[in-house]
Amino acid sequence: MSDSQPQQPSPFPPGGRGEGGGQGPRRPPGNADAHAAAAAESTTLLLCGARLTDGRTVDVRLGGGRIQAVGTAGSLPSPALARVDLGGYLLLPAPAEPHAHGDTALTADGEGPVSYATDEVQRRATEAALLQLGHGATAVRSHVRIGDVHGLGPLEAVLQARRSLRGLTDLTTVAVPRLLTGAAGADGLAMLRDAVKMGASVIGGCPDLDPDPTGFLEAVLELAAEHGCPVDLHTDGDDPGRLARLAAMAGGLRPGVTIGPCGGLSRLPLDVAHRAADQLAAAGVRVTCLPQGDCAALERRGLRTAPVRLLRAAGVRVAAGSGALRDAGNPVGRGDPLEAAFLLASQGGLRAPEAYASVSGAAREVMGLPEVRVEAGFPAELLAVRGDRIAGVLSLAYSRIVIHRGRVVARTSAVREYCDSAVAVALDLPRQGRVEPGP
Repeated sequence: MSDSQPQQPSPFPPGGRGEGGGQGPRRPPGNADAHAAAAAESTTLLLCGARLTDGRTVDVRLGGGRIQAVGTAGSLPSPALARVDLGGYLLLPAPAEPHAHGDTALTADGEGPVSYATDEVQRRATEAALLQLGHGATAVRSHVRIGDVHGLGPLEAVLQARRSLRGLTDLTTVAVPRLLTGAAGADGLAMLRDAVKMGASVIGGCPDLDPDPTGFLEAVLELAAEHGCPVDLHTDGDDPGRLARLAAMAGGLRPGVTIGPCGGLSRLPLDVAHRAADQLAAAGVRVTCLPQGDCAALERRGLRTAPVRLLRAAGVRVAAGSGALRDAGNPVGRGDPLEAAFLLASQGGLRAPEAYASVSGAAREVMGLPEVRVEAGFPAELLAVRGDRIAGVLSLAYSRIVIHRGRVVARTSAVREYCDSAVAVALDLPRQGRVEPGP
């Protein structure tokens, strides 16, 4: 089995001239990006013979960045449209990545200190976002550290990556200061305000690392309310008193508060964890778990993921993210939403559709994105994966076609072949790829 690396799509990928139109990340930002995005959304595309999770085989017409129509196979004749044959593929709402670290991604294999020069951070953030796009994530929320010796440089670099990726994927940033209280925290608070002015759309941080975690929470929530920003905080979640204070303070904040990865909740006594989950649910606080392991932002490695079933039973909205992508938090992290869903299904006790919803619908909700269904009128943010059931897709998610704003933006193709064998022929084992003619 060989699985190709995600490639930047060519202007006219197979399946119909003009269906991809992907432009590379090296374009200068500015009006050209807006014009390109508008042109892409004006393209009409027909997806043919796709299987849905309810077992139907359908054609899906996309246009204007949305799903225009869904009908039985062959019922949407449009010979002039660009077409993509999705026979053998399961068509799903695209995943989203609610917890990435673009500034530190892809640094595990480097020699010497990690460079935080603007061009290096931008390169890493861009490459990481494209890798995640190849896996299917058409939207990424990247937590970016600010302060210390690097100041706002990493944030500016990730914002530049965001601009260069416009039309391929939606990249948003979370400003993550280290300290916000005491004398040292004054500089962090000032820098956090500057980060919001620069374009950070979410306010974050690690209250666990501040000498005054409650003061940290108060500062973040006050600034978020002032600017109308959502909050997304790193916390291990092992302090029930701190979680109770967070719930009490966050209840009235709109557009909402997310915390994660909360692996420490799994180490609390069961009755204490239940009480904390009830408090979070009552306050509307959402949780992003990291089934692949903690990220480096907490400066520790947790041994467990959040108790997803317990949180869901209490009514907490739980999304799943990937966290580390080959950095100090996880040197072999893949940044693959389907792997996060696989782990929730194989180890977290969720059914396969529930696990996939954690990286798609729930992740989009956490990120403040509109809902996606494979129905007319919904955004054309879709992922086609070779397979016919979600469980099979999570098990062997090799070949993927990613659709963002109504156009194909990434393809990953796998080829499965078996040597000449009477057993393989007798069992009619599946083959992917082109069969070469015999002599």
